[in-house]
Amino acid sequence: MGVIVIGSYGVGPATADPVAIPATAGEAVQRLVDLSRESEQLNQAALTAQEDLDAKVTAAQAADTVAAAAAETLDAARAEIKKYQPVIDRAATAAYTGGRANRLTALLASNSPQQLLDQMSTLALVGSRTNDQLSEYKKVSDAATAAESSARAAADAARDARTQADAVRNDLEQKRSELQGSMAQVIAAWGQLSASDKSALAGSMFPPGFDRDTLLRGLVPGSGTSALAAGMTRVGDPYVWGAIGPDKFDCSGLVQWAFKQVGMTVPRTSQQQSNFGTPVAESDLQPGDVVFFYPEVSHVGIYAGNGLMLHASTFGVPVAVSPMGSTPFHSARRY
Repeated sequence: MGVIVIGSYGVGPATADPVAIPATAGEAVQRLVDLSRESEQLNQAALTAQEDLDAKVTAAQAADTVAAAAAETLDAARAEIKKYQPVIDRAATAAYTGGRANRLTALLASNSPQQLLDQMSTLALVGSRTNDQLSEYKKVSDAATAAESSARAAADAARDARTQADAVRNDLEQKRSELQGSMAQVIAAWGQLSASDKSALAGSMFPPGFDRDTLLRGLVPGSGTSALAAGMTRVGDPYVWGAIGPDKFDCSGLVQWAFKQVGMTVPRTSQQQSNFGTPVAESDLQPGDVVFFYPEVSHVGIYAGNGLMLHASTFGVPVAVSPMGSTPFHSARRY
C-alpha cells in the first residue's frame, strides 16, 4: 500500500482507482482493505487537526482577552497622565520665565515678621505639593510607558495566535476534504464486493474458542479492565469514521467511550492516547491495557488477553475481538 505524507498530522491516500472492476474477489477485498486503512489514517489526522485547532482557537481567545485588558490599562494610564498635565505645564512655565517665588521675594514684600512667616510657610507648602505632584507624574508616566509596551506585546501575541489558528483551520479543511474523497473510494469499493465477500471481510465478532463471559468474570476490578468490560458491550456495532458512540465508533472513539464509562477522560485521537497513562511493554500486557499500531499510531484497541484486542477495525467490519498479530504493533499504555 503506497502512501504520501501530507502536512504535519498524518498521511493521505495513494492514488487508487476503486471504480475499475477487480480481476478477482480477493483483489476486490484487498483493495477495500487498503483504501479503508488509508481512510483510517486520514480520519485520525483530521481528528488531530481538529484538536489542534480547538487549542489554537482557545489560545487566540485568551490572547485577545489579555490584549483587551492591556489596552484598558494603557488607556487608564494615559488618563492619569492628563490629570497631572496642568501641574507640569505650570512648572515648565515657571522654570522658563524665572517667575518662581523664593524666600528673598517674600522678605522684601512682607510688612511684618508674622506676614513673612506666613508667606514662607505658604511657599514651602506650594513647593512641597509641586514636588509631590511631579513625583507622582513620573510614576504614572513610567506606568504608562510600561503599559504601552505590554499592550503592544499582547496585541502582537493575539495576532500571532489568530494567524496560527487560521493556518490550522485551513489544514483541517484540506484533511476533511481528503477524508471525504477517501471515504467515497471505500464505499465505492465496498459496493463492488459480493455478499459473501462482505460477510467474509466482516468475519466473526469473536475468534474461535473465545468466551467473553469467562474473560469478564476473571477480570480484576480497575479502570482498564472495567473499560474493557464496557467496550465489550459494543461488540457488533458498526465502524463509522469520526464516531464516538454510543452505537457506532471509529477506533479511538471506542477507546475514549469505553474509559468514559468508568469515569476516566482520555484524549480523542490515537496519537494523543498513545501519550496518555504509563508505558507498558508488549511482553507485560494485561487485559484493559490500550494497544497502538502502525508507525504513525493510526490505530488503537484495548487488549483482551491471549494476544487479542477489542477494537473498531475499519469500514464494513463491526466492533470485534480480533488477534493482534496481523497489525503492526507500535506501543501500549496502561490508564
